[in-house]
Amino acid sequence: MDTSLTIEQIQNFKGKYPKQLWSLFMVEMWERFCFYGMRGVLTFFMVDQLLLKDDAANLQYGAIQAFVYAFTFIGGIFADKILGFKKSLFFGGTVMILGNLLIAFSPQHLFYYGIAFSIIGTGFFKPNISSMVGELYHEQDSRRDAGYGMFYAGINVGGLLGGALCITLGKFYSWQMCFLAAAIVMMIGLITFYLTKKSLGPIGDSPLKHFTPKHRKIREIAVYAGSILSIPFIFLMVKNTDYTDYFMYTIGIIALLYFGYEVLKTKNFSIQKKLIAAFVFIFFYFVFNAIYEQSGGSLSLFAKDNLNDSLLFFTIDPNVVNNSSNTFFVIILSPLIGLLWLWLAKRKLEPNTLIKFGIGFLFLAASFYIFYYTKFFANAEGITSLNVFTFAYFITTIGELCLGPIGMSIITKLSPKRLYGMMMGLWFLSTAFGQLAAGKLGAAISNSNTGNTLLSKLQSYTDGYYQLAIYSLIAGILLIAITPLVKKLMQEVK
Repeated sequence: MDTSLTIEQIQNFKGKYPKQLWSLFMVEMWERFCFYGMRGVLTFFMVDQLLLKDDAANLQYGAIQAFVYAFTFIGGIFADKILGFKKSLFFGGTVMILGNLLIAFSPQHLFYYGIAFSIIGTGFFKPNISSMVGELYHEQDSRRDAGYGMFYAGINVGGLLGGALCITLGKFYSWQMCFLAAAIVMMIGLITFYLTKKSLGPIGDSPLKHFTPKHRKIREIAVYAGSILSIPFIFLMVKNTDYTDYFMYTIGIIALLYFGYEVLKTKNFSIQKKLIAAFVFIFFYFVFNAIYEQSGGSLSLFAKDNLNDSLLFFTIDPNVVNNSSNTFFVIILSPLIGLLWLWLAKRKLEPNTLIKFGIGFLFLAASFYIFYYTKFFANAEGITSLNVFTFAYFITTIGELCLGPIGMSIITKLSPKRLYGMMMGLWFLSTAFGQLAAGKLGAAISNSNTGNTLLSKLQSYTDGYYQLAIYSLIAGILLIAITPLVKKLMQEVK
């Protein structure tokens, strides 16, 4: 591939997808294998190996996930201002590998140290590959949604494989193998990116090209060094969830102030309105994640103790189902829902993006009502149906597909190119706060269990899911109600 490839040549591609999307798809697939594999074992590992109680494990899970996504905001800013997407991604992937190798060496003793490395690594990796997908398209290219839909499929193929393999290795073989597998697949992803990055041309290059190489290198080294030096600080905050709260509230205020500064700095009233519309999507994505992300916390612990192992005609570990059923359904349903939107569009019936978000919440409400309804299928010991549990994930996935794939796309549509990294960082920062809230909601559900039996755990957990169903329903109705106002802010963006 010619290294002088221009952005115009990349964006003027023929067909439905740019060829560069496939390499980014593969890189993201392997990184998501690592990420979802780790996410799926966190609470289980902390309860089973670190001997934490359910409520403490939920809080630790929320803290870890919150830090992971909070640092995507920071990583996005450093990529925008200093490193560029390519160097940021490569640095992040390398640090993630080191973190997984640390845990693999001694899971019980080095767990939190490895997690601190993984938090930094994901922060530099995740927002930047998503932003590079956006740059493959002209600002008005209608094929962008399809590109993000395919990219989203890569996320879920990786999530399916990682979610199933890592928990299986940890539970039935060894935890060293579990975390080593995550490190190996991250190496594959990083090698894939290194071998294909030339095809991206100028996309992701350093924003400091006008600097001399020496001055550019000084700033880059400062970012690398500062990131590594922050690891002990992250280690302390992850272990003490009170510190996590202080950090998150601080970064939340800073992020809001920085967002406000960039909005005012723009001076263009039309762009300002679009940025405010983008913030509406970001806020409701936070609410969605606070409920949806029980999958890695309370639902993981529910699957651990309160589900049988019979799925249709098969015997399968309930935690494998909990970790992988959502991504399995995404892969199956993504093209079907995509075709549904096209069918509705031809008949001028396709709902706008905000209505789709609202519909997503309504399906989320229905799915948590089904999680609640599993209590009526339980036996006297408090063990309930894996079939009903899995069906709830099927409904969850429909809700997710109404907003997940188009969320990243709408943020890039509503944002000027110079703010892609920051806005994608805000998108993932909303996920960080959603994860933090999910951990607190999961801990509250665990704390409501005043008994010591599986039956009392079933009762408290399912009652908690009923409350989450109500919250989802209210959010969905509110979103649909404010659609006309937000459409005015979005202007010509669909």
